Amino acid sequence: MDNKILNVLPKLKDRKVLIIGDVMLDHYVIGLVERISPEAPVPVVQVTEEKYLLGGAGNVARNISALGGEPHLTGFVGHDGEGQVFEKLCIESGIPCSLYESDDRPTTKKTRVMAHNQQMVRVDREKTVDFADSLMDQLFAFLEREICDYNVVILSDYGKGLLSQSFFERFWKLLEKKKHKPHILVDPKTVNYDRYKSVSMLTPNAKEAGEGANMQVKTREDVLEAGRRLFDRIDPTHLLITLGGEGMALFESRDVVKHVPTFARKVFDVTGAGDTVIAALGLGLAAGLDPLTSAVLANYAAGIVVGQVGAATASVEELAEAVRNWPKPEVNVWNE
Repeated sequence: MDNKILNVLPKLKDRKVLIIGDVMLDHYVIGLVERISPEAPVPVVQVTEEKYLLGGAGNVARNISALGGEPHLTGFVGHDGEGQVFEKLCIESGIPCSLYESDDRPTTKKTRVMAHNQQMVRVDREKTVDFADSLMDQLFAFLEREICDYNVVILSDYGKGLLSQSFFERFWKLLEKKKHKPHILVDPKTVNYDRYKSVSMLTPNAKEAGEGANMQVKTREDVLEAGRRLFDRIDPTHLLITLGGEGMALFESRDVVKHVPTFARKVFDVTGAGDTVIAALGLGLAAGLDPLTSAVLANYAAGIVVGQVGAATASVEELAEAVRNWPKPEVNVWNE
């Protein structure tokens, strides 16, 4: 498997993936804590650095670009300074984008205050109601023109209103009319599960899988049962449940489950790891890899980013080094 991964890394270059989803601006305020405020029992952060990164669906695009792929990002921003910053970051990162401005809501922004590599507090600025039909019309005019150019489409659902019921109704009708059958990958929001019926692959973590299956997921048997329930509920082609330090469980079908142990040597920050997983999966499928090889690729990529602070990305060079030098956990069948 390792030699197979090394051989396919060059094939990831310039593979096209379309990302549709909730974009957000990640704002990091970084500093040091040396005293407690005299006004209240809270730490005082002396700011030493401030930075902005592409968040939400934008972070999926960042990960695909870092791996050598060619993402195209589409979604909604506000008519505000944060929206301009987001678009500028896309341009600076070389990420093609089709962003549409909403006049009645802000660009989703998450501000994280960090000190000594620890997150102190997060401040969210957002509205989460469904977007106006006029904005959806702009998005679907773009999809009407462009979607047939993509064999992999990632739907990145952060519950901010883009991937609404009306979106999915229009989306399936569009694909049916075009007779176009791309891989549709979904990073899910639990409350929206019933909207994802018959997608190509769903990528929940264990908690999200348990919520979608109406149960707690703690053991291997729990994972298998949650997966079966999700197949009964949604009927995806494949299902990938990420298990944190336990790796991931790939349901190649309802009754064929492969376990990929974790490749991470250290876990420092899991922020954005789900974005990395679905980005690497999508790019692997776009390069013609089978779901299992794509999952192993995604596991290596996730193992790299959780060893860094913030929403990090993995490069092809880092992946190659990890494949060569990290221990080689064996993929095994879980449901025999």
